[in-house]
Order: sequence, then C-alpha cells, then structure tokens
Amino acid sequence: MPYRRVGRSGIQLPAISLGLWQNFGDDRPLAGSRAILRRAFDLGITHFDLANNYGPPYGAAETNFGRIFKEDFAPYRDELIISTKAGYDQWPGPYGEFGSRKYLLASLDQSLARMGLDHVDIFYSHRFDPRTPLEETMGALASAVGQGKALYVGISSYSPERTEEAIQILAGLGTPLLIHQPSYSLLNRWIEHGLLEVLESHGVGAIVFSPLGQGLLTDRYLQGVPEDSRVRRGEAFAEQLLSDENLARVRALNEIAARRGQSLAQLAIAWVLRDQRVSSALIGASSVSQLEQNVLALSNLDFTAEELVEIERYAVDSGINIWSPSSDA
Repeated sequence: MPYRRVGRSGIQLPAISLGLWQNFGDDRPLAGSRAILRRAFDLGITHFDLANNYGPPYGAAETNFGRIFKEDFAPYRDELIISTKAGYDQWPGPYGEFGSRKYLLASLDQSLARMGLDHVDIFYSHRFDPRTPLEETMGALASAVGQGKALYVGISSYSPERTEEAIQILAGLGTPLLIHQPSYSLLNRWIEHGLLEVLESHGVGAIVFSPLGQGLLTDRYLQGVPEDSRVRRGEAFAEQLLSDENLARVRALNEIAARRGQSLAQLAIAWVLRDQRVSSALIGASSVSQLEQNVLALSNLDFTAEELVEIERYAVDSGINIWSPSSDA
C-alpha cells in the first residue's frame, strides 16, 4: 500500500481509504462489516472514514464500527486514522444539522460515545452552512481540537471561495485545516475548477469520495439498470442520469480499462489518483472480494499521454454531483 502526504502536514494516508457511508448499518450482518474492516487493515488501509448519520439508521455505522473496534482494533489504535463528520441532519429540531457550534460539538460527543473513542483523528464540517457565520463553524472545529476530542480538522464539499475563507479563519485560530473531502470522479470534475489550486497553495490535502460515481463507474450498469441496484432503491443518483449519453461514456471508458488490463472501477480509482494533490481515494465496499478487486487499482496507476487524451473525451461532468448545494453555496 503506498501512502501519500496530506498537503504539507505530518500525516500520510493510504492511497485508498475505506468509507463506511454504505454497507455498515443495521441492514447488513455485522460479520460482513467486520470481515471488510479486517481485510482492509491487512491490505494496508489505515484510514476509516465515518459520519454521524451513516447507517441506516443514523448513527448505526459508528455504533457497529465501535463494536468491531473494541473487539478487533483497539490494540492498533495508534496505527489508524479515524474520522467522522457532522453537518447533515442527525436529530429533530433546529439544533440537529448544519454548522452551528452547538450542533457540531454535541454531534462529536455523540459520535465518540457510539464508537467508544476518546478522540477522532479528523473531525469534519460535512457541508457549508449558508445561515451560520463561517467563523462560528470553524471555531467549533478548533474547539474540538482544543478539547482533545480531535487531532485535526477538515471540511467537505466546500467551494474554492469558502475553502479559502475557512483556511484563513482556522489559521487565525491556530488550528490549520488539514484536509478537504470533495466528491470527484471521471464524471464529476468540479474540483478541477479552482479547488485543487486553493488546497495546493495552502498545503491542504484532499481525500476524494465517490471516485466510482456512486457505482456508475463500475460494470453494474453496462447492460442496463439491475433491479437490486442502489439506483432502483433510491439510494444514489436519480435514475434519469443513466441516460444513453452517460452510459455510452461509461462503456467507452470500460473499453479503455480493458485495454489497460483493468476493470472500469480500477481505472476510475487510478485516474483520480493520477493527480498527486489527491492524498487518498475514499471507496466503499459491500464485500471482501469487491474491496480486494478495487485495491488492485494500485497495481497500475500510470497512464500514457495517449490514454489520458482518450479518457478526456469521455470524462465529462455528467450531472451526478448531488452535493453541489454545498459546493456551490
């Protein structure tokens, strides 16, 4: 497993990290979640990424992770980077979402209790809150570090302009921004329009989520939409995004992957890692075999100039950035 430095910080992340957004809630057997986490660690994946409302139900992924951590990973705590986030809806009423100090710090306390931890390594503001002063949101992140409940802070799905503001505010508070977590894939390239430049200029890292386009950049949809897919269940992008045009792009990219001796998913992961400003690609996994196949992307990270030119014809924004309300704010 290669590791990459996070901006100009002292932290390195595995080139592939494991996210617990899907497949770690109460709708899945705990034994399956445990097997995935164990195999990930054995493969050199030392970063596990969570959020307060990952489930289902909300909080279940953290609770299940906490059970597995206590039984399997507690002796290896200092070999792990564990992160969580707050920003989306978590509990009823006006204090259970967005970016207020009250919500962020209360949510972090709840997350720590669910996971059985005294601190996380990274605590994120999960989305920009247009109704709360950014000074308040960033001040809450800095307080989490000051209280010893987080070692580093991050933001997710912030625009380049808001990211610049957040960096300046946190610098003034003596708690530098470690990392930004945006969506990024062959079909969702918004971070190339200013965000990566902002991060590079300030020495901030990037860990990109949904590099497989929520499953679109796999072999899942090459022959149509399976009845048991996340799209059919309403858990991913809208089904209308599986247009003939988008599917034609996916099939063309699949042909390029085949010529490289890779699956489409492996190509998609390798492609986001082609940029050294990307510290890690954050993937999910529904099985040990799927995890192992996706990690094999690391065996071929090099692209020829000709391959990149050909990929560029099909790697276009395709309307799958469902987090744009935050990144456009």
